[in-house]
Amino acid sequence: MVSRSVAAALLAAVFFLHQSPVQGGSASDITAEEIVAHTRYLASDELQGRESGTEGAVKASRYISSHFKASGLKPLGEGSSFEQKFDFISDIRAGKDNSLAFTIGGKKTDFKPGPDFWPLGFSVSGALSAEVVFAGYGISVPELGYDDYEGVDVGGKAVLVLRGSPEGGDPRSPFYEYAPLRRKATAARDRGAKCIVFVTPLYMTEPETLSKVGGAQLWADSGIQAVVIRRSVAEKLFAVKGLSLADVEEALKEGSLGAFTVPAVRMDLTTEVVRVLSSTANIVGILKAEGNSRSDEAVVIGAHYDHIGYGRRFSMARKGGAEEQKPLVHNGADDNASGVAGLLELAGYFSTRTSELRRDLIFIAFSGEELGLLGSTYYVENPLYSLRKTVAMINMDMIGRLRQNKLTVFGAGTSKAWHSVIKASNTSVGLELKLKEGGFAPSDQTAFLSKRIPAIQFFTGVHEDYHTPGDDWEKINSDGQAKVLALIAGVIERISRFQHEGVAEIGFADAGKGEVQHGFGGFGVYVGTIPDYSADVTGVRLLGVKSGGPAEKAGIMGGDVIVEFAGRDIRDIYDYVYSLKEIKPGDTVEVKVLRNSKELRLNVVPESRDTDQ
Repeated sequence: MVSRSVAAALLAAVFFLHQSPVQGGSASDITAEEIVAHTRYLASDELQGRESGTEGAVKASRYISSHFKASGLKPLGEGSSFEQKFDFISDIRAGKDNSLAFTIGGKKTDFKPGPDFWPLGFSVSGALSAEVVFAGYGISVPELGYDDYEGVDVGGKAVLVLRGSPEGGDPRSPFYEYAPLRRKATAARDRGAKCIVFVTPLYMTEPETLSKVGGAQLWADSGIQAVVIRRSVAEKLFAVKGLSLADVEEALKEGSLGAFTVPAVRMDLTTEVVRVLSSTANIVGILKAEGNSRSDEAVVIGAHYDHIGYGRRFSMARKGGAEEQKPLVHNGADDNASGVAGLLELAGYFSTRTSELRRDLIFIAFSGEELGLLGSTYYVENPLYSLRKTVAMINMDMIGRLRQNKLTVFGAGTSKAWHSVIKASNTSVGLELKLKEGGFAPSDQTAFLSKRIPAIQFFTGVHEDYHTPGDDWEKINSDGQAKVLALIAGVIERISRFQHEGVAEIGFADAGKGEVQHGFGGFGVYVGTIPDYSADVTGVRLLGVKSGGPAEKAGIMGGDVIVEFAGRDIRDIYDYVYSLKEIKPGDTVEVKVLRNSKELRLNVVPESRDTDQ
């Protein structure tokens, strides 16, 4: 627990008793007390983790809008509101039409969705009647001398595989990165299979509820039907070969069992997977510059207000026991109520200083960041202020846990001006700064960088409470956050009047390598692409490409949709990431893209990835 002033504790206590948002107009100063008040409401159980599309997120958006209005910001949203609404896929559910039957030796047995089998979130919908092929763990890594598909043709068939890997769940195993269900589905699809059927091996705990296997996926389907079945169902299939699941696992461990077609068995499967659309909104307001202004130019100050609700697929908390029975609210005090509290404080601070501004300030609370930068991507594709006149973007994501006076700033190399501006602003604050040149990180500044707008992100570091129910308001270092905001305010002031200080105009600069990753493990090559995680397309639409990178050199452009890479069909970001993991620097890779509905084939030569980005 971080110590706070007595005044902050008293204000928080009063706030708790009233159980309502702090009221009032703009603040002339940035204070720890107000940071506590904002964070406590936004990270309260009442808002239920602010998951995009939920009532908790709506309450958060109303709170932000009310404070924008009280601070004198003018709305830039729809219908004279602060809201910029957009739709997104909020959930994936099994439809009503799901059925499974195995015909074994001429006898047909039907199984029930729920107790016996369940369609996975990345499954396609459809109907199938096919032979069944068992393919071990469904992993093929020839360079490691391991191939579960060796000697068997799975084209047009259903592939039965075990979850996990031949070396269990050891993250140090070379097979670990091939164990995700989605990757196994891609491997089966690429070999022509029409369906993949998963069963839980004995070394893993079989969940009571099959719908928990794999979790929901909010991207495109995998291009193949995919289900999980009970061990008891799988035992009936193995029995045809005179085997049990235990026999199969032991034989795989010994290397004495290879892939085989399950004789005299046919599977009839129907899957229906429904993607649910919901609505959410960015909250956008503007403070007009009143000084000797460049009134046609602006600086964007942003922070995402969504979090992960009850955790679902994004929770980092250990699962099991009571938590499985009763999901816990993930309040997201640092991620990112802290950033929103900073946004509101800065809005109040500058509302009393508009006469000193030389450029407009646009304040944006983004939604959908946790789902893949949805809100910021939507904004840059549908800007409410000209992007050509947007000179810079400043992002705050997790700024509430200052420790040892250390602050990280991503994107310091995206303009030649950032270093001097940040250091000058820190002179009176005295933070220990770590300036990271590259700005392409999994937060909202990335969307602006894709449009070649200089952008930085302020960040006080990861901690053990990240994406867990333990990220609560009591752990916010509000005094430390006030120091961080004092630094950010100085940066904004300098950028606002930049050209009037006799210094060269701020401009975009490319900084470092590194693919934008959002929840994926690392890979060893650099291509220089910036995926659009929000695009509803088959393939991977690019927000942009990095200047001078392999993609740009190959002729790939922002707006292109990658549909094939290194011989693999690309249906979504998963396929693309798996492909990147399997190529080497210096390889010439053919890429098929769609550009304005026209198919182009281009050759890209990936470089070694800069691991510091």
